[in-house]
Amino acid sequence: MPGTNLTRDEAATRAALLDVTSYSIDLDLTTGDRTFGSTTTIEFTCREPGAETFADLVGATVRSITLNGEAVDVAAYADSRIALSGLAAANTLVVEADCTYSRTGEGLHRFVDPADDRVYLYSQFEVPDARRVYTTFEQPDLKAPYTFTVTAPEGWAVVSNAVSPEPEPAGDGTATWRFPTTQRMSTYITALVAGEYHHVTDTYTGATQEIPLGIYCRQSLVPHLDAEEIFTITKQGFAFFEEQFAYPYPFGKYDQLFVPEYNMGAMENAGCVTFRDEYLPRSRQDRSFYEFRAEVILHEMAHMWFGDLVTMRWWDDLWLNESFAEWACYHAAVNATEFTESWTGFTNVRKNWAYRQDQLPSTHPIAADNHDLQAVEVNFDGITYAKGASVLKQLVAWVGLDNFLAGLREYFRDHEFANSEFTDLLSALEKSSGRELESWAQEWLQTSGVNTLAPAFDLAEDGTYASFAVQQSATDEHPTLRRHRLGIGLYDEVDGRLVRRTSFEIDVEGASTEVPQLVGERQPDLLLLNEGDLAYAKIRLDERSLATAISGIATLDDALARALLWGAAWDMTRDAELSATAFVDLVLSGLPSETDAFGVSRIPTYAATAVNLYSAPDRRDALRATWESGLRGLLLDAEPGSDHQLSFARAYAGAAHGDQALADLEGLLDGSFTVEGLAVDADLRWTLLNGLARNGRADAARIDAELAEDNTISGQERAAAARALRPDAQAKAEAWEIAMVRDDVPNETQRSVVLAFQVPGQDDVLAPYVERYLAAADTMWEEKGTQRASTALEFMFPKPLASAELLERVDAWLESSPANPAAKRYVREGRADVARALAAQEKDAAEH
Repeated sequence: MPGTNLTRDEAATRAALLDVTSYSIDLDLTTGDRTFGSTTTIEFTCREPGAETFADLVGATVRSITLNGEAVDVAAYADSRIALSGLAAANTLVVEADCTYSRTGEGLHRFVDPADDRVYLYSQFEVPDARRVYTTFEQPDLKAPYTFTVTAPEGWAVVSNAVSPEPEPAGDGTATWRFPTTQRMSTYITALVAGEYHHVTDTYTGATQEIPLGIYCRQSLVPHLDAEEIFTITKQGFAFFEEQFAYPYPFGKYDQLFVPEYNMGAMENAGCVTFRDEYLPRSRQDRSFYEFRAEVILHEMAHMWFGDLVTMRWWDDLWLNESFAEWACYHAAVNATEFTESWTGFTNVRKNWAYRQDQLPSTHPIAADNHDLQAVEVNFDGITYAKGASVLKQLVAWVGLDNFLAGLREYFRDHEFANSEFTDLLSALEKSSGRELESWAQEWLQTSGVNTLAPAFDLAEDGTYASFAVQQSATDEHPTLRRHRLGIGLYDEVDGRLVRRTSFEIDVEGASTEVPQLVGERQPDLLLLNEGDLAYAKIRLDERSLATAISGIATLDDALARALLWGAAWDMTRDAELSATAFVDLVLSGLPSETDAFGVSRIPTYAATAVNLYSAPDRRDALRATWESGLRGLLLDAEPGSDHQLSFARAYAGAAHGDQALADLEGLLDGSFTVEGLAVDADLRWTLLNGLARNGRADAARIDAELAEDNTISGQERAAAARALRPDAQAKAEAWEIAMVRDDVPNETQRSVVLAFQVPGQDDVLAPYVERYLAAADTMWEEKGTQRASTALEFMFPKPLASAELLERVDAWLESSPANPAAKRYVREGRADVARALAAQEKDAAEH
């Protein structure tokens, strides 16, 4: 299959033929604001002289191609590939081209800051986008050293994977940066960041080396740069990982660059890590924000060893990169930073992401069959990250942390600066632990779906367990029953608190596992399966335990145990086993005393979904009123200036629809209503204004007036979202054009509109967009590209219009549409969410 969609077989053929000796890349960033000059020299060898292959280059105008000193007709560049024939044993390819700056966050993205008109560039190459900036053999197993030479305006900062050199004046206000040659690495982790960036430096002094550290950000964000805190987390991470991995950091220096309009959270470019610059907040944030930022910093740092030093041979092992970094960042946060309860936040947020993804029709094994790049690009999901990390956490419990780390250390030594496959890691772990792991890998990594674990017991007359077993089930579509390392906790009510009586661990296998330890044990008020959250499985509560959880979650002092109860209750709500009304009541009663920062910030979003999507339509207004008034009470009762107060204010703004609530939002904005300790800063102002816009209380002029007071890129993005939230036909038509049609809108502005378009309760103005959405989905993948299409198709799906008629229409489209399979994946996921919502609505109607 020619073009941009490289297949695994093509990559294997090319890797068997070639070895890449080096890349020399000359980039000229002074040629204009639309294109830049790119000259690439690749030295490579060929095992079969006379053979042919191809190089990769996307979206370029090629000026010349030379192979081994002979000119090649530029017509050899077609369909994003350069055909190369008559290869010698040793080859030199030189390609001169003009490449295009991106506004979609792919390749080399160019941004002009509206705050001061300064220019900022940054690269984003994962999965296959280095080929948008220089000519490549774009696959992870053709590693090479790189030498970058960059010409840019004088006064710019220019950063890449190697230490930034002193610029050499080049005349006419330009300069040239000649970077040292890098270590061997894959194309997708090379990087270039350039522009009028502010930067600060520090040094980490380790046991064997000193590592220069740098932090970069836009000039307009300098007042918000908390460099000391970021350097602290960075140094803690280096100290921890160098000791745990017994391998010194391999890339010499470590720069962290906060860049605008970034599609991802961050990217592990070797020694040149890029982050979305929303991680430098301009307004007050709660503790969960800083905890997550620390985890992201540690996640990318873990990649320096797992992913950058040792790299997967092909994207089938993408999960190895991301699951490992996900596990490692939480392991490091708990053991090396102030965020010692990070696994609780993981349970409250990331694991729920995994459970949802694993129950969609698009679920896939952790070790996915990524047969081509299109398959890879849709698998950066909750399975690859959070399920994989959950399973690795269980593997660590299975083999023991010391054995796990010993296997990793051998793996890093054996495959440094090279490529590997999962079997290499498995072999190292089997050697270090003495355990057979192939069967474990088969059942956990090569199958899909999530198991459900539930208690099954009989009680004796004296209230003790006469028998007890853990029952395991699976869906018909994904019937695998797995081995689980499982904790069981018993909790009793003592003086108004839920107190753990005892806990222990067992191994669960098959459909039913007897638990003799509980026979003769008095039934507790709460029996909690998966105590300690070692297992990746949905858990169910028996009738007594569920009643205890609903009435007494606020009296349970253990944050991780509460997270498991929150997760079980939310999962039961999604599975139509607990009514939306009951879940909302649980949240309103238990949230005020929740201590986990992620729980406080995220659980209200689960409750909002229950209110707006899972409640019975004929009683939705009543539940919305209960939720709205309940949040008002929580806001007014919260400790002044606390994280709880800020989270409740945000949730209240999102729930507001009645006259009292909307008047409160107006009052908070104009100062006529105040809540002690609540600072109404720039971001909270937009959140409050969104609540008004959603209810038709803020027109375009009012939004423009707010933007005039906040003429930043954040303000522009928030204003675009506010306009899209309005419940009128013209506003939706304008938003549709931005989200789905126009190509001149920056990626993050477009994304803001996409996320704001579908609003519960706006059925009349949203109804015409069902057919427009399906028509766009027919061709959007090819017309708009992976990044735009995936975001739009996921979040523009008309979930608020959930009905049997919508399911019928979508089913007909899925049957007849010629859409790309990746596009159909997102439509199927939306359909599954609607089907789940309808089942939950029936449950809520039946019980209330």
